[in-house]
Amino acid sequence: MIRLKGYPTQTATFERKVDARTWATQTEAALRENRYFKTVEEKRRTFGELVDQYLSKVAPFRHKKPTAARAIKCHLTWWKLKLGPYILADITPSRIAALRDELLTTPTTDSNGKELRDTDGNARRAKSPATVNRYLASLSVMYTHAVNEWGWVNDNPVRKVRRPSEPRGRVRFLSDDERQRLLTACRESPNKLLYPLVIVTLSTGARRGEMLNLRWPEVDLKRNVIRLHETKNDERRSIPIVSLAHKVLTQLRASAPNSTGYVFPRPDGTKPVHIDNDWAIALTKANIEDFRFHDLRHSAASYLAMNGATPSEIAEVLGHKTLQMVKRYAHLSEPHTISVVERMNKAVFEDESS
Repeated sequence: MIRLKGYPTQTATFERKVDARTWATQTEAALRENRYFKTVEEKRRTFGELVDQYLSKVAPFRHKKPTAARAIKCHLTWWKLKLGPYILADITPSRIAALRDELLTTPTTDSNGKELRDTDGNARRAKSPATVNRYLASLSVMYTHAVNEWGWVNDNPVRKVRRPSEPRGRVRFLSDDERQRLLTACRESPNKLLYPLVIVTLSTGARRGEMLNLRWPEVDLKRNVIRLHETKNDERRSIPIVSLAHKVLTQLRASAPNSTGYVFPRPDGTKPVHIDNDWAIALTKANIEDFRFHDLRHSAASYLAMNGATPSEIAEVLGHKTLQMVKRYAHLSEPHTISVVERMNKAVFEDESS
């Protein structure tokens, strides 16, 4: 029996006195170093309990966006299916790594474990490295909370698991000719909101969801800025609106001067406009292939790079937290970089060249 002030009494029974003394010495030292209770929780709690606790107590408040909430529930449910009965002490980096490899190599299945097949009857491919990294990220977020907030585990085992390498980001942007053809097709679309939506998206580099969910109180035409309060990164962001984008938004505002609803609404005003069919028709009419609505964002970033914007400036406009996502556009700024180096060399070596 161990009694320490500030800690509950601990007891254990042994057949040999030497084992009891060893236990007492080690346990008392662990108590003083605040390690004992975490070890107990790791051996008492199962992985399934951790997932259930996180999804019920934390996820609804931490992951408020519907898409994020659905994703993390899907990811953690899969991990629970594979690891649920194990106690937390047995969840090792090697066990997680083995399941990572399973995600990368095993055909996709439904919630019952049945292989999903495409329209031709072929098994769906395994998950991409990017998707597998999302599964690992959800697991890591849960473990970090378990370490810091609950003390159920001493360490996050996901930290020691290597993430699969993701392919280089897609860079598809409109050429000058493609841009003109697309804008003409959008202008002629029966959906009168398609053209202004594409103009503002192309001008600002905003995400599709940010534009479709944009409301008039977030648009300040006097100060030429859009203030986004709900973004992918959960950070407020201001986007300049100038030139043609400002003009089309001013025209839209004139048609709904007192509205506080969506900038691009459906006819009844209750939801954002539906554009999928009209967008597909416009692409076909403009004879543009391999282009998605999100590529308007890539186009805006590419135009910024080609016009001399620095990576940090592009990241600020697009709302990226780091410069990693912007590196895909670096090669487009080569002419600007060359001119910068030329100016430096001219200033430094002017005397030598004369």
